[in-house]
Amino acid sequence: MRRLWLTFAQTVTICIALLFTIKTLKPEWLGYWPNLSSLPAPSATVIDAPVSTAHRPGSYADAAQKALPAVVHVYTSQDVKIPRHPLQDDPLFRRFFGDHLGEGSERRSGLGSGVVVSSEGYILTNFHVVNGADEIEVASNDGHKYKAQVVGSDPESDLAVLRIPADHKLPVITFGNSDTLRVGDIVLAIGNPFGVGQTVTSGIVSALGRSHLGINTFENFIQTDAAINPGNSGGALIDTNGNLVGINTAIYSQSGGSMGIGFAIPVSLAKNIMEEIVKNGVVTRGWIGVEVQEITPELAESFKLPNANGALIAGVVRGAPAERAGIQPGDVLLDVAGKPVKDAQAMLGLIAALEPGKVARLTLMRAGKTFNADVTIGKRPKPLAEE
Repeated sequence: MRRLWLTFAQTVTICIALLFTIKTLKPEWLGYWPNLSSLPAPSATVIDAPVSTAHRPGSYADAAQKALPAVVHVYTSQDVKIPRHPLQDDPLFRRFFGDHLGEGSERRSGLGSGVVVSSEGYILTNFHVVNGADEIEVASNDGHKYKAQVVGSDPESDLAVLRIPADHKLPVITFGNSDTLRVGDIVLAIGNPFGVGQTVTSGIVSALGRSHLGINTFENFIQTDAAINPGNSGGALIDTNGNLVGINTAIYSQSGGSMGIGFAIPVSLAKNIMEEIVKNGVVTRGWIGVEVQEITPELAESFKLPNANGALIAGVVRGAPAERAGIQPGDVLLDVAGKPVKDAQAMLGLIAALEPGKVARLTLMRAGKTFNADVTIGKRPKPLAEE
């Protein structure tokens, strides 16, 4: 009897150990035994629930799928001259090696992204993506490639408009409203980073109205932490509805890769520039011919200003509209056509928005006294990059 009880105890111990081992290492094996309490009644009919196609919380797949077909890859190439080897000027070197190391050229390529903004084949991208290119090829999301031509460009805002034949009928993106963006809004960046292929990254709007970065002449950037890398330039920044709110332009980086600070041109600005380029081929801006500098708290105190708002006139171009209107170095520009001047960068944008040939009233301060000057707005000269 004792031997039988010992055998029983050992058997139970082995079974418990085996069950523990299976539950730990292969728990799915235990799923073979159905849970009887969960089985339907014999008379019940089991019907599979339909698969839901509704928007999944936390997913931006619908927004990405809406915008992805309208974002294209931009490939450029150009001939670059190779400078003459410095040893070519050495007579002894030329005696042994001849002149075969003289000036030459090589073919260089570049990549970026673009956004199809019109059914007529217009594509919005960055100026620096296509600058200097003598051949441009656009590749759509489905792999088709098309030759593209530059319609016009604006180096001062870093925007350019390309065009492919309208009969290709590429999907067109939907414009959003960048003026309603708020810090903390979720945004997605679409482009072709490092040439690996179309990529979507997500982040939030980190800041609005970023300027004084030294990237462009006219700056009013959307800052985002959505990963933007080389090759993303000219691509789309979209909202969670898949609408275009910005054109990805630049990153802040010490390594060449994304560090969580990227900048995009607001679509409100990009759209206005695009329309002017399509209509006129160029962007025309106002100009009065002054050099300005920021007003520091120390300068504000010395000029007896109530605050540091405004722009200090540091120089006046001879014969320019400002000189003809009596504006002098040392004047402080406070208001342009009824709009207050916050700083030098804002003043530049206010003047640029004025129509050449029109008369605008400027409010200035000189020696502590405020006065008005009526200036006939001139046409802003082309930057050196366009000449």
